[in-house]
Amino acid sequence: MSEGEKHGSIHKIIALAKEKKVIVNEVSRAKLNQMAQTENNQGVIAIVPPFDYCDIDDIVEVARERKEKPFILILDGIEDPHNLGSIIRTAETAGAHGVIIPKRRACGVNSTVAKVSAGAVEHMKIARVNNINEAINYLKENDVWICGTDMDTDKYYYDEDFTGGIGIVIGSEGYGISRLVKENCDFLVKIPMKGKITSLNASVSAGIVMYEAVKQRIAK
Repeated sequence: MSEGEKHGSIHKIIALAKEKKVIVNEVSRAKLNQMAQTENNQGVIAIVPPFDYCDIDDIVEVARERKEKPFILILDGIEDPHNLGSIIRTAETAGAHGVIIPKRRACGVNSTVAKVSAGAVEHMKIARVNNINEAINYLKENDVWICGTDMDTDKYYYDEDFTGGIGIVIGSEGYGISRLVKENCDFLVKIPMKGKITSLNASVSAGIVMYEAVKQRIAK
């Protein structure tokens, strides 16, 4: 923690740290900024182990435990940690059972992702896999239909059925879903575009389609 007078919620953090037997050290603001690699750290930083990824079957098991059809996000090459953090946050609020990300050419769960997710990374199962297509095939074997988001289709997202087991694929910011992954999807959907800009931020697209699934599942 930053040295000096403490205000507001910092006292709750100190109390929680004492309760959990977490060691608290006070350092200069300059030292804290250096550790956080940003000056926007609000005077406190936690030193934690690397993120603990899960296996895909752990995600499927969460759905079984909740007695729900699997609801999973598959991210094909999201590189911006802000997008990843935002998608994880939305997935958690939407009741998704897990998020699947690739190990290569994609962002992993780091400090920026954790902060942007507003803590959702601590409540969401996240699997990091060698091959997205192999992950998709595993989900198909477990009665999960794979929906890709892509502009090259005639079907709008709100015309498809998301009430069963569903895996929603979101492509990378610059290139969308890769060709092989697209071919492996059971169906593709798009979001209507009425303006001069013909693409949405990846996290916004993910949120729109996720909450269509939420709406349909509640209605059912």
